[in-house]
Amino acid sequence: MIRRKISIWFMLIITIAVTLPSHAYAVDMIPGIDLGDTSEPDNVWNTVNLILLITVLSLAPAILILMTCFTRIVIVLGFVRTALATQQMPPNQVIIGLALFLTLFVMAPTLGQVNQVALQPYLQGEITQAEALDNAARPIKQFMLNQTREKDLLLFLEFSQAEKPTNVDEVPLTALIPAFAISELKTAFQMGFMIFIPFLIIDMIVSSVLMGMGMMMLPPVMISLPFKILLFVLVDGWHLVVRSLLLSFNV
Repeated sequence: MIRRKISIWFMLIITIAVTLPSHAYAVDMIPGIDLGDTSEPDNVWNTVNLILLITVLSLAPAILILMTCFTRIVIVLGFVRTALATQQMPPNQVIIGLALFLTLFVMAPTLGQVNQVALQPYLQGEITQAEALDNAARPIKQFMLNQTREKDLLLFLEFSQAEKPTNVDEVPLTALIPAFAISELKTAFQMGFMIFIPFLIIDMIVSSVLMGMGMMMLPPVMISLPFKILLFVLVDGWHLVVRSLLLSFNV
C-alpha cells in the first residue's frame, strides 16, 4: 500500500515537471492585440469593431437559442422522442438538425425584413452601423413580442423599474429576451403535455392487461413500445407535430 502511494506521488511530480515548461512556453507564445497606429482614431475603431464582431459570433449559439423559435421546436421534438420511449431514436443530431431548419423556415420572413431594412442599406452605404443595428432589432423585437406573454414581459419590466413601453422601439432587449425565453418554455411544455396524453393512455392499457394476465415480471414498456410506434406512424405523427409547431407561430 505504501509503495503504491509512493508510485502515485512520483508519477504526479513527473507530470507536473513535464507540463510546467510547456505551459510557460505556451504563455510566452500568446500573441498580443495590435491596435495599429494609435494616432489614427479610424484604425483603432476598426480594430475594436473586429473584436466586437468576434465577440458577437461567439455568442451566436445563445442568440439562436434565446431570440428565435429554436427553443420551442427542439423541446417539443424532444418530448416526442421521450413520449415514444425510443431512447436515442431519432438521434440528437437529427432532432437538432430538424429544429434548426424549421427555425430557419419560421424565421425566414423576419430575416428577410432584417436584410431589407438593415443589411442591404448598410452594405450600400445608405445608413450607418448604429442605424443598421436599430433597424435590424425592430423586426426581431416584433417577432419576439408576438410570442411573448404580457405578464412575462411585465415581470422583467417591473424588476428593472422601467416604464411600460408604448411601441416596439421602447421595449428593452434586456427585458424582452428573458421574457420571450420563459414564454417559449411554457408553450413548449404545454405542447409536450398534449403529446404525452395518447402515449400515456397506451401505457396504462398495456399495464392493466399485463396485470390482469398475471404477467407481473414483464416490463410494460417492452409491450407498449411497438403499439406507440404503430399509432404514431398511422396518424402520421411527425407531420402533425411539425404542423402544430408551424401553426403555433402563425406560419
